Amino acid sequence: MKTTFLLVLTSTLTALAADPGAWVVHFDGKTVNGLRGYNQTAFPAEAWKIEDGTIKTIPRSAGGKPVDLATEQVYADFEFECEWKVSPGGNSGIIYRVKEIPGKPAYATGPEMQVLDDEKHPDGKANFPKRTAGSLYDLIGKGMKEKTYKPAGEWNKSRLVIKGGNVEHWLNDTQIATYKWGSQEIKEMLATSKFKGWAGFMEQAEGRIVLQHHGEEVWYRNIRSRKL
Repeated sequence: MKTTFLLVLTSTLTALAADPGAWVVHFDGKTVNGLRGYNQTAFPAEAWKIEDGTIKTIPRSAGGKPVDLATEQVYADFEFECEWKVSPGGNSGIIYRVKEIPGKPAYATGPEMQVLDDEKHPDGKANFPKRTAGSLYDLIGKGMKEKTYKPAGEWNKSRLVIKGGNVEHWLNDTQIATYKWGSQEIKEMLATSKFKGWAGFMEQAEGRIVLQHHGEEVWYRNIRSRKL
């Protein structure tokens, strides 16, 4: 009897531990939830605004300040989803496991899932896979012919999953990158990338998820995350 009870209890606890957390909807078309300015305490209205069911950057050309959006929560293992579209030549990114350090940008500590106009941005036009949409920026990616990509002005869907050190980048239901956090393979890639010698880069086991304001016009919608 006791043995049976313990087996049932153990199975129940294991199942509960394996279940993902509830989705946190960060933007539902009207309301921003759980997002604030990077290294700030409030939503950066000087940099982002709600417009036609989207949350969009105010570009530098319109007087916007390049302030990134960061989640209030810190994530270790998680799943993140959003839809995005860019202006011609536009650039943004989803940066994760970010440690906020005053005076340092989000990309100083966290890797980036690229958000880009592959057709008109220099990185995309050169078809440099490691810097195109969906890539693990400057480390792992796929060329335009290897993925489903929608051009400037059309909506793309990004999905990011980290569980047990395994990381996956998805773009429009195509896996663009997969790797093991902290692996020797990643360390070797970093040693030949622009991040060589960056102290504190990709060293955190947890951090915030950040939407980058790169200066151009970029729109996001259906933003949500959950802890795994």
